[in-house]
Amino acid sequence: MKILFEDNHLLVVEKPINVPMQEDDSKDLDLLSMGKAYLKEKYQKPGNVYLGLVHRLDRPVGGVVVFAKTSKAASRLSEAIRTDQMIKTYEAVVEGPLPNQSTLIDYLIKDEKTNTSRVTDAKHGKYCELSWEFLRSNETRHHVRIHLKTGRSHQIRVQFASRGCPLVGDQRYNPSSKVGQQLALWAIELSFPHPITQDMLHFSSSWNPPI
Repeated sequence: MKILFEDNHLLVVEKPINVPMQEDDSKDLDLLSMGKAYLKEKYQKPGNVYLGLVHRLDRPVGGVVVFAKTSKAASRLSEAIRTDQMIKTYEAVVEGPLPNQSTLIDYLIKDEKTNTSRVTDAKHGKYCELSWEFLRSNETRHHVRIHLKTGRSHQIRVQFASRGCPLVGDQRYNPSSKVGQQLALWAIELSFPHPITQDMLHFSSSWNPPI
């Protein structure tokens, strides 16, 4: 776990790929537990350590994540997300023809049993929106940057896959992906107002895309 920034209120880290955000049925070591262990050791804290999970990345996705070190910071970061003050930027590699529109708007519904999402209608789904820009291509793959407006489960993966342009290595939504292939999606940048000072903070994480 790479530490990008830390003060009395925040812990910003680079999430490794294939690490869950918090404990799940796999019982694999998760990022939240790693963060708590880091704080406990660094500050020699007895007992339980508080660390607030305010947003998530899918298990196969790496990149920038912020945790709150106090409940006050957690509340204010959650408010920043609700009021669109937290800006999340991703990069991905997709295959197939790129969408015609630079802004993608859908309604998604999640199946809790299978942990998958799909596009549905406005009556049954939750509104989701992203915009994207082209970076480069080779013969079959396209490297794109994505600006996430909403944060629905598997949103980027489903919105691109539903348009015939799935992410490389997506085991759930790309039928041509191979077993063990890594999902080509990375949380490249994260910006938000500091929960106490309100200064705008910007963090980035480098990525070597498979293209």
